[in-house]
Parts: sequence; C-alpha cells; structure tokens
Amino acid sequence: MNTEKQAFKHHCFRWENLGDVKGGRGDLGMEMPVLVYRLMQYTMLDVLSRDCGGERANGYFRQAGYLAGLEFAKHMLDLTAEFSGFAADLQKTLKDLKIGILRMESYVEDTGEIVLTVAEDLDCSGIPVTNETVCYYDEGFIGGILEAYTGEKYTVREIDCWANGDRVCRFRGMPG
Repeated sequence: MNTEKQAFKHHCFRWENLGDVKGGRGDLGMEMPVLVYRLMQYTMLDVLSRDCGGERANGYFRQAGYLAGLEFAKHMLDLTAEFSGFAADLQKTLKDLKIGILRMESYVEDTGEIVLTVAEDLDCSGIPVTNETVCYYDEGFIGGILEAYTGEKYTVREIDCWANGDRVCRFRGMPG
C-alpha cells in the first residue's frame, strides 16, 4: 500500500485532510448554516455523553477544540506579530469566518492572564438558558490558539455563557 495514502487517515487529523473545500463545493460554496454545525456538534456531544459521561465528553470536546485551535492558529494567523497585531488578526479572522465577534477585555502582560468575550458565538448564541456553561470546545480552541502564539500551555475556562443567560461568552485564560 502507498505510504502517502496511509498517512492520510480520516480519523487522524491533519490540516491537509480538510481538503480543497472551495474546489469540492463549486456550487454550494464555503459556507453552511450554523444550524447544521450545531446539529453535528450537539448530537456528537449527546452520543459521547451517553457512552462515557458528560464530564468526560466535555473533556473530549475541550481536547478537540485545543487541537483545532493549534492548527487554526498555525495556518490562519500571523504568529509573529506583537500582541496587539495578533489580537487584531484573530479578531478579524474570527469575524470573517463567522465564528464569532471577539473582544479582548484584558491582557496582563506580566502574568499572561487574558479575559476575552465572543459575541454571536458559533456554538451557543441563541440556545435556551440551561444555567450552565457549555462552550468546552471553545475553551480548548482558545487555549490552542494562545499556546500556538505564546509557546505556553494555557488553561482557558468559560466564566459567562449564553446558556447561563448572558449575551456573550466570556473566557479567562491563564498560562500553566
């Protein structure tokens, strides 16, 4: 068997496995409704939660988000820019891709602590209030992006969420 074909396994993520979306979707284009994305996300979370429990499923979503964030940052962002330029690039890219509207609330250069909000979040804006935070994938995604930029592992946790009745998702990140 060809070793190059072996390297491209469907279940082993590589950026290249995303393929030529533009070429492959010549008539339908690059976009799809948020409803379809959420249908995949929430049914996958349901299946994983039934199989291994909610906390473990949330952990898997966080890990997947982290991997996505690392790769997203490496392929979509300028990781050589100073922080303000990096933040502006991230903000523009997230908005252009319709992932959400990012706002940096604070960044403490000495400690690396960051607080940011995402409005119109792809994962949860508009969902019913359930009095919980639900953006585990986003926690990992942001953590992966921050690690790709800083070279330090980040722990990111959601502190406000649409599912808690808030109108934005707010995240706090700490290196270490």
